Amino acid sequence: MKRDIRDTALFSEAALIYQTVRQAGTGQICDAAEVQASPDGARAVLTGVMVDKPEGAPTSRICQVELTSGEIRILTFGPHADRHPKYAPDARHIAFLSDRRSPGDFQLYLLDPNTGAARAASPVEGWVEYLHWSPDGRRILLGVAGHGADLAGAQGGVATKPIAASLPSWMPSVETGQESYRWRRVWVYDVTTDQVQEICCADQNVWEAVWCGNDSIAAIASAQPGEESWYQARVQLIELESGDVRELYAPDVQLGCLAASPSGHHLAVVEALCSDRMLVAGELRLIDTHSGAVEGIQTNGVDVTCVEWRGEHSMLVAGHRGLESVVGTVNQSKFTEIWRSQEITTGGVYFSVSGYGDRGDCVLVGEGFLRSPEIAAIRGGAYQTVRSFDLGYSKVADALRAIEPITWRASDGLQIQGWLLRPKGKAPAPLVMYVHGGPVWHWRPLWLGRGSAAVLMLLRRGYAVFFPNPRGSTGRGQDFARRVLGDMGGADTFDYLSGIDQLVKDGTADAQRLGVIGASYGGFIVSWLVSHDARFAAAISVAPMINYVTQHLLSNIPAFVSLFLDDTYTNPNGEYFQRSPIMHAHKVKTPTLNICGGLDRSAPPEEAVQFHRALLENGATSVLLTYPEEGHGVRRLPAAADYAARVVGWFEEHIPAEGHV
Repeated sequence: MKRDIRDTALFSEAALIYQTVRQAGTGQICDAAEVQASPDGARAVLTGVMVDKPEGAPTSRICQVELTSGEIRILTFGPHADRHPKYAPDARHIAFLSDRRSPGDFQLYLLDPNTGAARAASPVEGWVEYLHWSPDGRRILLGVAGHGADLAGAQGGVATKPIAASLPSWMPSVETGQESYRWRRVWVYDVTTDQVQEICCADQNVWEAVWCGNDSIAAIASAQPGEESWYQARVQLIELESGDVRELYAPDVQLGCLAASPSGHHLAVVEALCSDRMLVAGELRLIDTHSGAVEGIQTNGVDVTCVEWRGEHSMLVAGHRGLESVVGTVNQSKFTEIWRSQEITTGGVYFSVSGYGDRGDCVLVGEGFLRSPEIAAIRGGAYQTVRSFDLGYSKVADALRAIEPITWRASDGLQIQGWLLRPKGKAPAPLVMYVHGGPVWHWRPLWLGRGSAAVLMLLRRGYAVFFPNPRGSTGRGQDFARRVLGDMGGADTFDYLSGIDQLVKDGTADAQRLGVIGASYGGFIVSWLVSHDARFAAAISVAPMINYVTQHLLSNIPAFVSLFLDDTYTNPNGEYFQRSPIMHAHKVKTPTLNICGGLDRSAPPEEAVQFHRALLENGATSVLLTYPEEGHGVRRLPAAADYAARVVGWFEEHIPAEGHV
């Protein structure tokens, strides 16, 4: 395999797909995120994504859209990135984050939406990850990370850049685990005085915080700053005036989606078994901050991923149930479903919406397998497109013949769900199974133009693409998620294989032309499958976990390994060894492409290196690709085009198709 493939037809095709859907250099919005409705529901503010040139990360700008006409206006112009806009309670100002002063150093800015005038707030020590207005609009809560703190795997799994010091190049780096830049803290900005103050909470790393009334802050916090400490985080209440900290809730699973009622009397949080920070989807809990009483809210089978208070006793919630994205309300602890869809979801790690009023009306960035991102509103339970950002996606998705939600029975009788994307052309077709990460995550109908050029290219060539959601996946409740706990690569292995068996049996897939690809936990599963089953003609393992001892000691999430293996690496005959694909690499016959990011802190590149070298040592066909400027996944252009071209080329080489459809 050549190192430079920019002169190949495959690279040109992948680059053209991204150019078609993103229209680099035209100044057009091609994607959107972080939408928030104005209090009156007349408009919404959002982060609009544009691509200035086909390299590096996209540019983001603060935009405002009229929800009746769909008219959109770009409010900021950088330079660099503007993101995370939030209306003040009276909608007279928009707070947002920007790194216009220095790339990566996000600070708070205030914007007048009428004049477009923006001013910088007093800076903080570190970079701002998120913000929240106080209920009275007088102050803004800032979640601040140190320069050098790690990003979650869902954000790319890299370490942010520390402040450069003028030191000689020969001098060694020093790591103690207690560096001050690792911590995440809460700061409060006073809008009237332009003063910013750190809220001192000794030995508390704040992962997520919200206002709890005007004088208190609720936080999900841990005693240490490393990513591994998030798995043991607890809900705390911080009194601003006294500085007192009181623990409110300490379950034995992970926490997220924190939200407080306007008075601060009631606090909502989602608890769930989770693979990574920011991937929280599960059961809704309601906490009385005065008494400490905790109430579980029944949500009709929905794994909740988004919570927003719409009054003192009502909430807007969103989440996933099976293959559906669902919106509902909770009033006086009673859940009422407002809207659901199998075809439409949102981008980001999970489904999210922003509400207005008290009847469940909301705005979102809707999308699907065949739907480009669009600003949409759900009014009276009906979905309405407000403004589409389709710049040519239909032109590159024309090879997709059908999208089918499918179900099958695993070998132990458990019902499993997934998605099948059928190409044009005759069946049985060559099949590529795409394994999701997590393991607690899931496939849903995401826009393929964001980072899935390889899927579109495979469909063009007549490959069917199979997205299974095995046990452990989101959307089926906590009992279903827990079926993978302590059994990674166990029963879930047969969920994948039984799904393929069904597709072969019904004439969809050609048993002689099967491929498999996956990233993160999906990369582990790919390596595990080819170590235990010879049916695959080609495999691609991306950002994998290969040796759980080294994964524990080299990654920034050792707690994930010990949690999901339910063991320790000091047990010489235990799960760390038995469930590591490296221990079974000598059995692999499938040609395997191993891909990693040189900056990945969640699944360090050494994992892929080990499997590649073990395969070569045992006579298997293996190639190792390391993208030096990427982290947990390949996200930036032109590397993303290179990645798509190599994925398709590997499957074409080892699983011949009949050519373009």
